[in-house]
Amino acid sequence: MTADIRFAPATGIGSLPGGDAREAARTATGSFEDFPFLPELPARGPGADMIGRTAGMLVELYARVEPSGWRLGDRPGRDTKRARSWLGQDLDALEEFTQGYEGQLKVQTVGPWTLAAALELRNGEVVLSDPGACRDLAASLAEGLRLHLAEVRNRVPGAQIVLQLDEPSLIAVLRGHVRSASGYRTHRAVDRQVVEATLRDVVGVHAGGPVVVHSCAPDVPFALLRRAGAAAVSFDFSLLTERDDDVIGEAVEGGTRLFAGVVPGTDTALSDPAGSVMGVRTLWRRLGLHPGLLAEAVTLTPSCGLAGASPEYARRALAHCAQAARSLADNPE
Repeated sequence: MTADIRFAPATGIGSLPGGDAREAARTATGSFEDFPFLPELPARGPGADMIGRTAGMLVELYARVEPSGWRLGDRPGRDTKRARSWLGQDLDALEEFTQGYEGQLKVQTVGPWTLAAALELRNGEVVLSDPGACRDLAASLAEGLRLHLAEVRNRVPGAQIVLQLDEPSLIAVLRGHVRSASGYRTHRAVDRQVVEATLRDVVGVHAGGPVVVHSCAPDVPFALLRRAGAAAVSFDFSLLTERDDDVIGEAVEGGTRLFAGVVPGTDTALSDPAGSVMGVRTLWRRLGLHPGLLAEAVTLTPSCGLAGASPEYARRALAHCAQAARSLADNPE
């Protein structure tokens, strides 16, 4: 299914600075006429952060804020209601700025393993510590995503929805690096087949639609994500090393799209757009891939979310991604 999906040349990751939903929607839709995204505004506080926002989507599982982080509870409290209210405001704003829109539209949520590594059980340990709780959480997330995607379709009926699963903790889960509540030990690594099967189940929620898995951590497991059904993998391009060449080449040849994060996520001086994609062209030559494949295989993004950037820089960074994508298409070599 993934090989024949074509993505637009540039988009954002998800988070933006500030707390104004309408301004964020205006920026996200105005920056990418053919691939806007639903913005996230974590500066608003608990419930707008990536974990709280996704926790608010869960079905028959509820979370509240504790001093140590988000913890599962028995019933929806004010934190859950706040998360759902903010998501509703964001959807209202997106709907306003996508009237009549037809094309790709990206929405983001935390993936099952990063969620399991962050959400706490009642005993204070993370969900990751209990395999049964992990299964329940993944099932709840899957059902919540079905409802969320249906709502987005109703609000923007002309859109082809692209679902992005944010999995920054995936490598820590696979390597047994997630710390216990005490901090003195780590939870054992989760079997790769279990990780893959759970991701496949959640990816399968978006039946017939493309799913991108995003991680701005090093050593993204491209092959595992491809087997789990991801149509694209989103990553921080600056973290690639030559030892990643083989898996990158296999992914491209297998039809997996690369969402290459080439623009820094925090305020910095930006090079000219052509300079931002020099590394992508170099990688392509090193892999021996045809330059004409670049526009089909690569979508340009910031390296990670832009929540920590200034509003002015965030707007410039998104515009820079679009300009760099045009440069890559015009001159792939």
